[in-house]
Amino acid sequence: MTKRIGFLSFGHWQPVRGSEVRTAADAYLQAVELAVAAEELGLDGAYVRVHHFAPQYASPFPLLAAMGARTSRIELGTGVIDMRYENPLHMAEEAAIADLLSGGRLQLGISRGSPETALRGSESFGYLPADGETDADLARRHTELFRAAIAGAGVATANPQMTGRSGSLAIQPQSPGLTDRIWWGSGTRGTATWTAEQGMNLMSSTLLTEDTGVPFAELQAEQIRIFRDAWTAAGWEREPRVSVSRSILPIANDLDRMYFGGMAEQSGEDQVGWLDGGLARFGKSYVGDPAVIAEQLANDQAVRAADTLLVTVPNQLGVDYNAHLLETIVKHIAPALS
Repeated sequence: MTKRIGFLSFGHWQPVRGSEVRTAADAYLQAVELAVAAEELGLDGAYVRVHHFAPQYASPFPLLAAMGARTSRIELGTGVIDMRYENPLHMAEEAAIADLLSGGRLQLGISRGSPETALRGSESFGYLPADGETDADLARRHTELFRAAIAGAGVATANPQMTGRSGSLAIQPQSPGLTDRIWWGSGTRGTATWTAEQGMNLMSSTLLTEDTGVPFAELQAEQIRIFRDAWTAAGWEREPRVSVSRSILPIANDLDRMYFGGMAEQSGEDQVGWLDGGLARFGKSYVGDPAVIAEQLANDQAVRAADTLLVTVPNQLGVDYNAHLLETIVKHIAPALS
């Protein structure tokens, strides 16, 4: 399996010492420049995380369209959009437009999302769970309507005086093929099964919201196996895609050592903690000599099982430094993963 490799940026900005990303404008403009640099380096994907009420990337479609305008080959994606906050039909229009402008390169990761800065933040956007619904139910309901809309389903009643006909109307524009490029950010084995049953690709990060006592990579590999088995059982004809994320910080020069040398001895173990009222397992960071990291990742069960590896980047260190990190990964780590 040829491994696709992309970067995933959380898009932080903060006017603090050492940050090259001091304003929102810095964060968004540099995201475009890093996508350009990543494409030149031969990477396969440029992905952005989406948050709200925080100094990080928010509504992603203007950014994805701008990245698409400056690149020609690289996949452009999200990891992930919190569907609790989204108007499904407006999102369907924006996604189709951005996909058309990029030539069909969007890979949209969506999910229920993670704990956010704002308490009940989606309510401020006007979206509340219905009686008896959970936040997860709300996200899935929005997802169902969004996916129907991008697939061309009629979602509004036609006005005969304006259209000369009765019946239903689909959102416009439509972008053929986008329906097959939707990923669900799954944090458990159970949601991996649900993702496969829905016919969405699987996106799994450095966090799983369950813990069985086994190492993170082993638990994530089990999640991927369950997903693939459920996909086969569902009878889908196309081959699904699976991505995993990893924090990879190779130390190849003195500047790398200055930034991350102190992390090398502390990066070898998973972490377990409480998140959203339950145990969660966090994957370890890979910090150190590129050759050692290459061997470790080659033995990572989940990385082996996935077709796409997303590398989280320290975006506040700026475009040049992150391009250097990605180049080191492309030259000295990626060959061991093919």
